[in-house]
Amino acid sequence: MSPAHDRTHNGSPSVLIVDDEIIERTSTAETLKNAGFYTVDACNVAEAVFALEMVSGIRVVLTDIDLRDSLDGIVLAACVDRRWPSVGIIMTSGKIEPMPGDVPSRACFLRKPYCEARMLATVRGMIEQSVP
Repeated sequence: MSPAHDRTHNGSPSVLIVDDEIIERTSTAETLKNAGFYTVDACNVAEAVFALEMVSGIRVVLTDIDLRDSLDGIVLAACVDRRWPSVGIIMTSGKIEPMPGDVPSRACFLRKPYCEARMLATVRGMIEQSVP
């Protein structure tokens, strides 16, 4: 997870990016930072939960579904839905189409590859809907 324990966000909304592919994480983080967001990244569910517990102010979790771990993005989305009800959830995948019951009611699904503008609009929409 990086940056670890950084609580200074300079007023920027924070997005947790969860993807086991470093190139995807880095690219997504760069896009979000260029749009004015603060980002935290994780490569698996355990790191993501740790980040949510340790970094204050995360407003949206943007997670890939296929994390090549024993726990996947579907498990993470359910966990976030239960434990952090004010955090928006965006699930993504280019391989897996989630079943309707796999996506929490307040979450959304973006199929990869997605255009940056659509991803940014979805993140902004989640932040507008969430309670800080």
